[in-house]
Amino acid sequence: MSIDLKASFSSFIINNFHIPNNLVKIIWIPIPILTIVILSTIGVLIIVWLERKISAAVQQRIGPEFAGPLGLLQALADGLKLIFKEQIQPAKADKILFTLGPCLVLIPVFVSYLIVPFEENLIISNISIGIFLWITLSSVAPIGLLMSGYASNNKYSFLGGLRAAAQAISYEIPLSLAVLAICLISDSLSSIDIVKQQCSLGILSWNIWRQPIGFVIFLISALAECERLPFDLPEAEEELVAGYQTEYAGIKFGLFYIGSYVNLLLSALFVTILYLGGWSFVIPLSPNDLSFLKFDVAEILLSSLGVFLVLVKTYLFLFFAILTRWTFPRVRIDQLLNLGWKFLLPISLGNLVLTAAIKSIFV
Repeated sequence: MSIDLKASFSSFIINNFHIPNNLVKIIWIPIPILTIVILSTIGVLIIVWLERKISAAVQQRIGPEFAGPLGLLQALADGLKLIFKEQIQPAKADKILFTLGPCLVLIPVFVSYLIVPFEENLIISNISIGIFLWITLSSVAPIGLLMSGYASNNKYSFLGGLRAAAQAISYEIPLSLAVLAICLISDSLSSIDIVKQQCSLGILSWNIWRQPIGFVIFLISALAECERLPFDLPEAEEELVAGYQTEYAGIKFGLFYIGSYVNLLLSALFVTILYLGGWSFVIPLSPNDLSFLKFDVAEILLSSLGVFLVLVKTYLFLFFAILTRWTFPRVRIDQLLNLGWKFLLPISLGNLVLTAAIKSIFV
């Protein structure tokens, strides 16, 4: 959904239905929004099914089998259950904040999908400060978690909200510094430009080789930001029942559930974009290299393969995140904060300074 597609949509509607241009712009507005919601929701259903199947395989179980073929409809059934389940609210809870909290967690993640490129011409909004926008939006979600914990009027929920805010602050700074090192190398804050800069030599030009330290920092920080094991301290069941989610039920609990998986998918996409070359191939390819095909056909083929490659790289990270859940034990809260402040923060800052020094020498 690039600007070209928007122009094509506008010209098609105007020429065939004779609708004024201003009205066409209004018609276009909900299309990207609905596209984000539908595709990310489908992605969440796939991730939930994959997580259950991979987790079952790791533990030598079968996993979901009965809701649809191979249990493919199990995630959909769980979602429908949450939609129709009764919504319960504590009598002394702050009603406005209690309802606003889950929305404040989910909305910034959905908005961040605006700048995610699946291919050079398949992006909703290619803004020049896209990466900066994503970092800014990702700092809003912890406010919603803290708000939900406070509004629940429950000590376990409040402790979970405090943990979520502390964890997000601790790991967002190293993650941002690792991303800034990538932006420094690429001379751009645009996600499209960052991927283009990795396409010249195929796999050899991917940022994972130029920023191995930043890549490891980003992986750890992304897992912590998504509250994945071993960093799920805000909702540690043995200590806090369910943390900030304790008093939530029905669709409000479902918003937290969707938000965590949508955020995990978003983090996987940014790992692909920032470090794994996005839609670029292992070897550099262009339509001119496929001379046995017509140029238009070759261009469409390469674009389709580019989207496929983005999804493959994304789900490789998701596979890693799922395996991590069943490989490492949960850390203590003091260990989690020490890792963020005393280890990742100095290393990420040193990595950024080193990157700036090397760039100043060779440029």
